[in-house]
Amino acid sequence: MMRHAPRLLSIMFLILSLAGLLTVAAVSRAGDALSVWPGDPPGPPALVDGPERDRQKPDDRLVGGKSVMKLTNIANAELHVFTPPADRANGAACIVCPGGGFSILAWDLEGTEVAEWLNTIGVTAFVLKYRVPTRQHGEPGTWQGPVMDAQRTLSLVRSRAGEWGIDSERVGILGFSAGGQTAALTAVRNGDRQYEPIDAVDEHSCAADFAILVYPARIADDAGQLDSKYTVTERTPPMFFVHAVDDRVSCLNSVALFAALKQADVPAELHVYHDGGHGFGLRETSQAVTHWPQRAAAWLKEMELLSGEADGDGR
Repeated sequence: MMRHAPRLLSIMFLILSLAGLLTVAAVSRAGDALSVWPGDPPGPPALVDGPERDRQKPDDRLVGGKSVMKLTNIANAELHVFTPPADRANGAACIVCPGGGFSILAWDLEGTEVAEWLNTIGVTAFVLKYRVPTRQHGEPGTWQGPVMDAQRTLSLVRSRAGEWGIDSERVGILGFSAGGQTAALTAVRNGDRQYEPIDAVDEHSCAADFAILVYPARIADDAGQLDSKYTVTERTPPMFFVHAVDDRVSCLNSVALFAALKQADVPAELHVYHDGGHGFGLRETSQAVTHWPQRAAAWLKEMELLSGEADGDGR
């Protein structure tokens, strides 16, 4: 047995090396990164205190039995591209805005894992690594920089729609928590650019064609009164909401914006679950809220935003 050990170790090393190469190759194909801005971004800079890093700690809360990557010190926005298989792609696209209180980005839980799900239903996904932190300790985060990043991203995606096989009239935005606030503010601005155009990319629309908001924050006050920054008109895009009653970020944030959409006769769908808390992403648990991706996929189909050969079940 001992005389075979070196050979076995060599074989095991070769297998592990090949597996690692395949993993890296898969990640590279799925998550190619692009700079959102050609130079320094407009608007308020992120309050970085060093290089980009993952701020997760060994004793952090697990979600679905797994840890959560928490990126911070993002001075310049990046776009990470996730393309579905050619036989599944249907031309729809979606910008994904992870949450994190404008301090960090829950990069895997509310970013890359969401992009992978979108790919299963034929949607080309773009995970936006927007500027953070934009808040001091104990202070509310400023949304202007992240919204500029999101608007520029919508224009950038449309500027390369032919390259990625995207229908430029089916480009939406999806966000969680602070990313949900970013997505909501981007959606209600409906193409009203928050920065001066920079180049030919900005000749393309920065409006979202639909929005999916998962436990969005700071849309309404504690009494459920919609914040004045959210002006809804008949031109506001259709929206889909997910929230839990026991969320520390009140579900009235979603309810208030949904009510405004209803009053303006804008298509919208609201799912408020009894429990689920905050920050569940789309990791599977025993709670009913874990099925929200199926509900969202069904809504996208009902809104005729998925029109190709994709046949994913929403999970």
